[in-house]
Amino acid sequence: MVLLAAVEASSRLEEAIRSLIEQGSQLGFTIVKALLVFLVGRLVINLLNKLVRKILSKRDIDPSVKTFAGSLVNVSLTILLIISVVGALGVQTASFAALLASAGVAVGMALSGNLSNFAGGLIILLFKPYKVGDYIEAQGVGGIVKEVQMFHTVLDTLDNKAVYIPNGALSSGVVTNFSNRPTRRVDWTFGVRYGSDYEQVKQVIASVLAKDARVLSEPAAPFIALTSLADGSVSVVVRAWVNSPDYWDVYFDTNKHIYEAFNAAGIECSFPQLIVRQA
Repeated sequence: MVLLAAVEASSRLEEAIRSLIEQGSQLGFTIVKALLVFLVGRLVINLLNKLVRKILSKRDIDPSVKTFAGSLVNVSLTILLIISVVGALGVQTASFAALLASAGVAVGMALSGNLSNFAGGLIILLFKPYKVGDYIEAQGVGGIVKEVQMFHTVLDTLDNKAVYIPNGALSSGVVTNFSNRPTRRVDWTFGVRYGSDYEQVKQVIASVLAKDARVLSEPAAPFIALTSLADGSVSVVVRAWVNSPDYWDVYFDTNKHIYEAFNAAGIECSFPQLIVRQA
């Protein structure tokens, strides 16, 4: 009787061990299969991303559209890969989809900001308030547009910092585009001492501007006028039109040349003075 019970217990133990080995091997096979799906999927995604970028680079498409489309393709393929890996693990994709659908409200609330940023990106691509390569100022930041991604626009600042601004804020906020027009107006205000010959000052400034081929005659010729009689100076305003890429070069060069021309002509620039009289 005891021998029979021992044999039966041994048989059950062998069956349990056999079942455990079978289930473990099946689980191991499932994990290996899911891992292979993930690795092959990542390889395929990388190849497809490169192919998409190559195709877009050969097309005459706005760079903003290229970066947005590349980001959209990458995210879509990654989502498909996740679903494929879940299916390889033995989870029914229909059940997985039902689970996502049931959690849709919560996910939608959690991602409402990103959804608005995605919609903002589409609005930016459709109405084109700016494009890749433009210099813009928005949300208190200025820089050159590097990429228009699915959810953010990447700016490179002049001191080489990367700034990510949500597309939703850019599509609904104020954006100043400094590259959208072919020409820009440069403004200066020069202060000279009281007693200076205004006509001489005007002639010297006009002579400096006339020597600079970057200063345009259209849409308007350079404008020079006495704008105010300030506390310590006579203020002369100067306005000139230049091509947008020449803006800062003309601005700084003209400051230098007018300072040198004033010195050569004996025209004194104003500076703060304090007169103390003894009673």
